[in-house]
Amino acid sequence: MKNIIKSLFVPALALAVLPFMASCETDTDDNPTLQHPTSFVLNTPAYAESNVYDLANSESVNLTTSQPDYGFPVVTTYEVQVSLNSAFTQVTGAEVPEGINYATLMSPYTHANMDVDAAELNNAIVKLYQTENNGADPSGKVLQVYLRLAAHVANAADSYCYSNVITLPVVVSYIAEMPKVVYVAASSIHGGTEGKELAPVFGLAGQWYGMVYMAEGASLTWGDADGQTNGYALTTTIDDQAGAGVSEAADGGIAFANPGWYVLHFTASVANNILNSQLTVYPGAAYLTGAPAYGTGDWIDGDPNMALAAPADASGEWTSPAFVAAGELRAYIKVPGLDWWRTEFTLYNGDLYWRDRDIPDNWSKNVGAEYSVNCKVGQKLIVNFDYDTGRVE
Repeated sequence: MKNIIKSLFVPALALAVLPFMASCETDTDDNPTLQHPTSFVLNTPAYAESNVYDLANSESVNLTTSQPDYGFPVVTTYEVQVSLNSAFTQVTGAEVPEGINYATLMSPYTHANMDVDAAELNNAIVKLYQTENNGADPSGKVLQVYLRLAAHVANAADSYCYSNVITLPVVVSYIAEMPKVVYVAASSIHGGTEGKELAPVFGLAGQWYGMVYMAEGASLTWGDADGQTNGYALTTTIDDQAGAGVSEAADGGIAFANPGWYVLHFTASVANNILNSQLTVYPGAAYLTGAPAYGTGDWIDGDPNMALAAPADASGEWTSPAFVAAGELRAYIKVPGLDWWRTEFTLYNGDLYWRDRDIPDNWSKNVGAEYSVNCKVGQKLIVNFDYDTGRVE
């Protein structure tokens, strides 16, 4: 269902709000008296019957209301309550907050026109659904959801009253999950024809990395195997450590003002049923280490003398310094803050093969002879980091 509702707007019944006070120059019978209304009107969004509330792809749901008649304009606090049952009744033994068949969202509102946070609404719906369905996952299911408002005035405990109940007939909720794979796409990656899969950081769950060339002004998007649709707004934090000039692109992607080779380091986590993602952009860098680089078993990390030389753009190839000794190839993309062996690669049938297991001895012994590349003195490692292919010659 792709009819995504970012927010639905219905003009509020505008009422001026003034601080709750009952003051005048003299204490007379004309002082305003707080009334105790029993109900007020929550408006049904204009197109609620024909639209899909896809909460995974929404920022908020707009609600408007008339202020309860307290006898005079007064600052009113509104709490949003959600249920999968229109009755909003007490249910004995229900394992939901407050022991009832509805949930009250944590965020209060003080205006009659309110943008209700979609993630907060989603999480309440998920808890209610799982309570009623033995923990089942409601992701992708079409649910009928009921909303009402609870209103009250500060420092007046007996001022609580409730609105009518409205129905959102087509709501799709979700349970946030960690991505299993991460792809990136841009006009300068794979010729703009397909996404590029990033490699998992060895030994660190929820982290991926890769080398890409970004043309001037190119827009980067990312996502899972189904497509690259996430951009600037759907990336929780972006840390530009490479002077790439990162900003939001006109198409919603992540724009790179400055062309060049960059290492992308993605980190993802789930907290409170929300997927958080961080992209850190580093200067593009790859290195040799080990015996072919030094003639010894040294494992120097980030030695500038062992850096692969970058080509001008995505069509070119990276070239290493000449090997000074025979031995097994050990090479890696440099992600600052990570040990070199977490982002190591070898060659397998002409493709880069990213380290995915412990290697206490060497690739040949611990992974397999077909994953081990024997280097000779004077040879070089040549890599196409756009398509992640390579050779030694």
